Amino acid sequence: MRIGLMIGSDTERERAERLAGLMEDVRAAEQAGFSSLWVPQIPGYLDAMTAIAVVGQSTERIELGTAVVPVQTRLPIVMAQQALTTQIACRGRFTLGLGPSHHWIVEDQFGLVYERPAHLVRNYLEVINAALAGPGPVDVENELFRVHSPFDVADAMPMPLLIAALAPVMLRIAGEHASGTILWMADERAVDGHVAPRITKAATAAGRPAPRIVGCVPVALCRNSEVDAVRQYASKMLGHAEMSPNYLRLLEHGDAADVGDVLAGGDEAAIVERLRRFRDAGVTDLAARIVPFGPDRESRIESRRRTQEYLGSLCPEL
Repeated sequence: MRIGLMIGSDTERERAERLAGLMEDVRAAEQAGFSSLWVPQIPGYLDAMTAIAVVGQSTERIELGTAVVPVQTRLPIVMAQQALTTQIACRGRFTLGLGPSHHWIVEDQFGLVYERPAHLVRNYLEVINAALAGPGPVDVENELFRVHSPFDVADAMPMPLLIAALAPVMLRIAGEHASGTILWMADERAVDGHVAPRITKAATAAGRPAPRIVGCVPVALCRNSEVDAVRQYASKMLGHAEMSPNYLRLLEHGDAADVGDVLAGGDEAAIVERLRRFRDAGVTDLAARIVPFGPDRESRIESRRRTQEYLGSLCPEL
């Protein structure tokens, strides 16, 4: 299992310092030996792909990916255009993570209709895969899109495409039409019994390589006596499951009741034991979302440093 980091919104920094701070964080992650860095598209925060294009100019080795960009925010041909431009900026190290998002984002924040997300993603992928195949005309007509567009962004280059897939239909789509999936709130039992078998079966039937399963897992190095408090804090900080029916349905396949239950927390031995369970369940790539814990800014910064330093000692693979 390759070890990477997932970076969220940084409220500890001033707004004007956040992009420069992200660049510093990614360079530090690369120097520490992490294999990947994942940037979510957080509503009202830095644009993930734009930030990655900037960061790609100041790094050399680390894989940079989105986890994830909602497909509703860009037409598929425009998404492909931006993704390939980002891939050029990253010199071939960019991975595009996409997903259908949730009703409370798409409807309540964007003012769009949220219905039949799997149907949308299947039709969307038909266009974007045609565009990512290489330069030349893109001609796709399906139930949702009619695209007849010249496309001359870049020469043909590998573009890993990952889908946020939680339900059986989405996992089948990801296996058939993408390089794998990115997970959130999936514990070991959900990965082993629900995610891995379905996406692998779909990929095999479609004649595709074994899929990547990127597990986004909260991690906190702390005293074992503090784990319960850190779990509660993680659920509060990272969003409760009841906000999204998609997550509630996923949780039914595992033992976790909320995001805090997915946390790998405690001392070094407790963390590595849980991460090994994720690896053995089928996670190919860990995207560790560090949960800094403490009563004030200074203690949280130190908590983050300790946790990242320990995770770095596990690189490049567990």
